[in-house]
Amino acid sequence: MARGTLTDASVRAIRHGLADLPADATRIGVLRRPPSRARSVVDETVPELGLPDDLLASMRDAAAEMRLQGLCDEGAHNAAWEQVGVGEAYRKHLETDADARDALAALDDRLAAGESLVLVCVENTDAKRCHRTILRAALEGAES
Repeated sequence: MARGTLTDASVRAIRHGLADLPADATRIGVLRRPPSRARSVVDETVPELGLPDDLLASMRDAAAEMRLQGLCDEGAHNAAWEQVGVGEAYRKHLETDADARDALAALDDRLAAGESLVLVCVENTDAKRCHRTILRAALEGAES
């Protein structure tokens, strides 16, 4: 059996018909606490693959400070991402947190069984950095 396809998209892109997604793909929300706008476009959520609460709080605090210094929303978000080290911290979370490892393995099993998946988060990756791109890379690296 052929491995399923893996894509990612923002809630906004899906809601506005801007995401080019496979028709049969299961939309997986990868947020700890998905807002209603996210819940309305996903088939299921896997909160274990969202950013850990402490990392998200540090990122939000840093971004708020940067907006006060005059950066636009996207600039503040991306600068905070770098300052806090979100990418490295999230990769470590995926490797060391048992629940995240189990959730990642379950998605990989579904892909191996031929299911197509879309990873969904609220950040628009055209403008803002997002953990779902790291998650996608981890799943693509898990292909055997």
